[in-house]
Amino acid sequence: MSTFAVLRSRPVVAWALYDWANSAFATTVMAGFFPIFFRQYWSAGAEATLTTFRLGLVNGTSSFILAVLAPLLGAIADRGGARIRFLAVFTAMGVAMTVALYFVEQGAWQWAALLYAGASLGFWGGMIFYDSLLVDVSPRAQYDLVSGFGYSLGYLGGGVLFAVNVWMTLDPARFGLASAAEAVRLSFQMVGAWWALFAIPLFLFVGERPGSPHPGAWRAVKQGVAQLIGTFHEIRKYRALALFLLAYWLYIDGVNTIMKMAVDYGMALGFPTNSLIIALLITQFVGFPAALFFGWLGQRTSTLGGIFIGIGVYTLVTIWAVFMSDVREFYGMAIAIGLVQGAIQSLSRSYFGSLIPIDKPGEFFGFYNMMGKFAAVLGPFLMGITALLTGSSRTSLLSLVVLFIGGGWLLVLAARSTRNP
Repeated sequence: MSTFAVLRSRPVVAWALYDWANSAFATTVMAGFFPIFFRQYWSAGAEATLTTFRLGLVNGTSSFILAVLAPLLGAIADRGGARIRFLAVFTAMGVAMTVALYFVEQGAWQWAALLYAGASLGFWGGMIFYDSLLVDVSPRAQYDLVSGFGYSLGYLGGGVLFAVNVWMTLDPARFGLASAAEAVRLSFQMVGAWWALFAIPLFLFVGERPGSPHPGAWRAVKQGVAQLIGTFHEIRKYRALALFLLAYWLYIDGVNTIMKMAVDYGMALGFPTNSLIIALLITQFVGFPAALFFGWLGQRTSTLGGIFIGIGVYTLVTIWAVFMSDVREFYGMAIAIGLVQGAIQSLSRSYFGSLIPIDKPGEFFGFYNMMGKFAAVLGPFLMGITALLTGSSRTSLLSLVVLFIGGGWLLVLAARSTRNP
């Protein structure tokens, strides 16, 4: 099947549109407005380092909960052929919690944290089942390309809505709004509506390979637990798969932490809020073609080579950020990250998909997401605690460098094991 034919097939387009849908949360809420609004509105008056700690605590706690549940959820969904139904449940949860952020009053940081944690669970929980559907919509030889296509649409869709939301905050009167704060709160509702609307094609046009016949809820749970125990033993038989999961655990920790904490870090350095928002938009629109290009490159050359490029760039950018002093450097960092962020995410997903048994995608992608979420527990906590102990947001960023280096080393071992099983 030609490249064009793959990318225009209805299941692939419908699947990729879900990335367009939920990336609005990742961009407008998670990376953009929530850290700023949390610091300036819901946690107003608190010390900068305390707010960094609170934000790290929220991100880390929600990630830990999901990490514990991810493999079990995937196994249960596989047994009942219910990955799409699970995706619908987590999507509804994420949408509802995001919309509810609109109603949180100033200073009520506890409620904001609780709803954000719930929305994050909906987002990341849904990703377990969304990622696993890659093997249902794409031929195996096209995993890199289709995975990159999904991420590229995510960057574009998230960027488009984020640009509108930023315009609303900069010129609220044009939209009939009283203030920038009201514009930010309305943006949370817009994200929920966007997420729900563009998720619909997936539920209409994507099918999944059936699991065993639908066994009923309780039996599916029991069978899922039994399957999960078996898979723990099975993973140990695949050295390359196990090493890749460990590598992914480390390097994606750095990626996710930078995504979640970059704006908060820029604010701690005293950069203007508008400049930080512009940097996020730069990342989105650079990431759109870059993710698609790296998907094509991974298919044509080497998937692992693209991942190594991403790890190298992230390592250099992290070190650079420690010594950053000018907002123009922040823009440069945004461009560099935009070039490789989608690449490292999409190629990791497609490479993992090529390693797993085809009949248990939900469960194995549950392990994949579990490693990512356990990693996201470590990064925010490390940055938050280091910031509290040292009183320096710059020093806290250095804790991420060792994660990229360790992940790269383990990835080398995984590559060697693939060549010499």
